[in-house]
Formats: sequence, structure tokens, C-alpha cells
Amino acid sequence: MSELPRASDLGLIGCHVCRMVCRDVKAPDAACPRCGSPLHKRKSGSYTRTWALLIAAFMFYLPANILPIMRTVSLGDVDDNTILSGIIELWVKGSPDLAVIVFTASIVVPVLKFFALGLLLISSQRGSQWAQRQRGKLYRLVEFIGYWSMLDVFVVALLTALVQFGFFSQVEPLPGVVFFGLTVVITMIASMTFDPRLIWDGRDSDD
Repeated sequence: MSELPRASDLGLIGCHVCRMVCRDVKAPDAACPRCGSPLHKRKSGSYTRTWALLIAAFMFYLPANILPIMRTVSLGDVDDNTILSGIIELWVKGSPDLAVIVFTASIVVPVLKFFALGLLLISSQRGSQWAQRQRGKLYRLVEFIGYWSMLDVFVVALLTALVQFGFFSQVEPLPGVVFFGLTVVITMIASMTFDPRLIWDGRDSDD
């Protein structure tokens, strides 16, 4: 089966804002006729920016797991919990549903995003044509789960609200939440700076 032509082969270019498909007029100041955004075949410096953001996010993720993320006070017992110990604390205190949510949002989702973005970057930079469709779907998955990445921060806020219902005597957010929030925001920006069109470029990447 012959390889399908790319948009650049057909003289087309897609707007990265409104997704309108436009004619590639090859002008340096070309703009989308619908929304007026500048048109460009590929995001400038996509590899460099995404790698920098991904590494920065990983560096913030380490203290997010080491430093305590919340403090719980129950019956005079004060506990400063990291993400993992907080998950155990929630489970022991009779909130397994919240424990599963925190584990998914704090451990599964960030690790999946680190692995997925790293795989996309390495394979695209090497010009690999391996599983291009699947890698495209993987990128869309990373974008989708990015919307749910702040669940852990929301859970800490929820736990604080649960105080009035008597589940805990006191719950306070600690510095680990800040580092985790930074990790979430930076990974979201990293996924935005990565240009998924690079997956299809192979050795012909312009970046």
C-alpha cells in the first residue's frame, strides 16, 4: 500500500487554534482567515521546549512525593502525610474511594504522562515510522487525561471541606501540594508544546 500524502504535500496547512485547513501560501506572515492566528507548519522548537518542560516537571514531581502533601488531625493524633502515606491514611480512615482517586491522579496519571511524552519525543526525534497511528492516539490520550490531572489537588481541598462533616478533626494542605500542582501544570504545558504532526514527519522533520 502506498503511503498517504501529508498536508504539506498537498499544499495545505492546519491552523493550530481553530483547526481550519488552509492553503499554504508560503508567506512568513500568513494568518488563518478564520481566527487570524499565524500559520506555521510545525511548532517552533517543539522538541527543545517539550524536553525542557518534561524534565522540569519530573524534577518537581520528586519533592511532590517526598514532601508531605497534607496534615490530618484526628482525635489528637497529628500526621503529616506524603502522597503514598496519604493514600494509606485515607484507606485506613474508611475512605477507599478517595484513596483510589488520589492514587490514580497522583501516581498513575503523572507516570503515564512522563512515559508517554518521553516515548513520543524519542520516537519522533529518531524519525521512527513505528506505530504512527497508535502514537497519534497516545498523544490524544495524554491530552485527555491532562484535564483530570488536578484531581489530587481537588481531593486535598475536598478533605479540608470534610472537616465540617466530622470525618477528620482537621486537614491542612502542606508544601507537597504546591510541587504537585507545578508538576501538573508543567506537564500540561509540555503536552501542548509538543507538535503531534512531528510523529508523521519521519526523517523529514523541520524542527
